[in-house]
Amino acid sequence: MILFSIAYLPYIAAGLALASYLIGALPFGLWVGLAKGVDIRTLGSKNIGATNVLRVLGPKAGALVMLLDTLKGVAGILIAKQFQFEPSGIQTVNFTVPIRMPFLVIIGLCAVLGHTFSPFLKFKGGKGIATSLGILLALSWQVGLIGLGIWILLVAVTRYVSLASLLAALSLPISSYFLLKGEDRVWMLGLTIALLILVTVKHRANIGRLLSGAEAKFGQRVSSPAEEAAHE
Repeated sequence: MILFSIAYLPYIAAGLALASYLIGALPFGLWVGLAKGVDIRTLGSKNIGATNVLRVLGPKAGALVMLLDTLKGVAGILIAKQFQFEPSGIQTVNFTVPIRMPFLVIIGLCAVLGHTFSPFLKFKGGKGIATSLGILLALSWQVGLIGLGIWILLVAVTRYVSLASLLAALSLPISSYFLLKGEDRVWMLGLTIALLILVTVKHRANIGRLLSGAEAKFGQRVSSPAEEAAHE
């Protein structure tokens, strides 16, 4: 536990939001690809997310990127939860308060914005699905697991990751409303609606391909330059 006077809360929250943004901005998909001699931004959908990494480099690389991108969302929230604050003018011994939900939501959202608009990639990035899962699991594991379960089910049934991601995102405000109460419900509704909008915007091209029947299905591989050279 890290203890501060509550007078420092706005400054600490701002610092945590910036740190969460920078952690979220770490382009693990790009780095995993480069470690295997591939620039993931030039192949498949040209996206740095786990789905494109899986499509280009296979399931092990894809699973690694998904795990790392999920942990980016978890990290900022877990760090923020280590901070406790002493209310001013309160003389009660050992009376402290944790950082509240509004600040945690902002810190989590910053991680997703870092992933989708990374300063390390000229403010481009992934679509935020795995990082969103991370912040949801850290803030309300029930909502996160419901979203993950719906995503897994729809991928298994339809084999369209984009469709599964969009419908899972749509489920998040609904599950937040029914599972949470009070301040947590209000702020999680705001967060999940913001995530739904962001996910929809980032999937504009996928929606077009789904409507035209041109969207690639889960498990379809794209040859990397090294593989193409090996077959020549």
